[in-house]
Amino acid sequence: MTDNAVLRLRAQRLARATRPFLARGNRVLRCQRCLLPQKNCLCATIQPQTARSRFCLVMFDTEPMKPSNTGRLIADILPPTEAFGWSRTQPDPALLSAVAHPDYQPMVVFPASYADAGREVLTAPPLSGKPPLFIMLDGTWTEARKMFRKSPWLDALPVMSLNVTSPSRYTLREAHGEGQHCTAEVAAALLEQAGDTAAAQALQLHFEYFRHAYLAGKPHHPVHQHAPADEL
Repeated sequence: MTDNAVLRLRAQRLARATRPFLARGNRVLRCQRCLLPQKNCLCATIQPQTARSRFCLVMFDTEPMKPSNTGRLIADILPPTEAFGWSRTQPDPALLSAVAHPDYQPMVVFPASYADAGREVLTAPPLSGKPPLFIMLDGTWTEARKMFRKSPWLDALPVMSLNVTSPSRYTLREAHGEGQHCTAEVAAALLEQAGDTAAAQALQLHFEYFRHAYLAGKPHHPVHQHAPADEL
């Protein structure tokens, strides 16, 4: 079984749980690597890549345990990806160390409209200088906003506000607002704009495989009512 940072974080979160975590579809027999139903396992299709860009996932509480989470897909394709649980008052020292790593340019991926006046905002990844470290706040939209507002150790970092023009294909959860994209879709767009084309394409393909396999295990999902034949 191939390991990654999100799966390790998931194992840690499960180990300290005081009661079982029951996600939707918890009675389904799942592959413990990709978290999809065993009959739809896509582990054999995962093709890790190398990239100049790096990712650091800051995940809200139970997010790493959810089968619908797409931050895990980034770690599948880019093994150096790091993942940490979020804490408002006691951030993981390893997270603080990763954010302060002298070999990378850290930036918080979040819409510019939420940045305080005077905070540096980037609208495209830097193509020169140190490789970018994209800090992704992974959770529901409400949870991500909370992490952005209440993570003082990130306040001094620039905000990477990316405009993704293509519509989201993530239909596994209801979007909070029009134009919002899931974590993996944003990461693929960042990689593309940062010049990591092969990694961007691999992540996008992995996301599509994951999306199809996830929906295949949910025949009553609303998307099946309107999808063309090649989507089923």
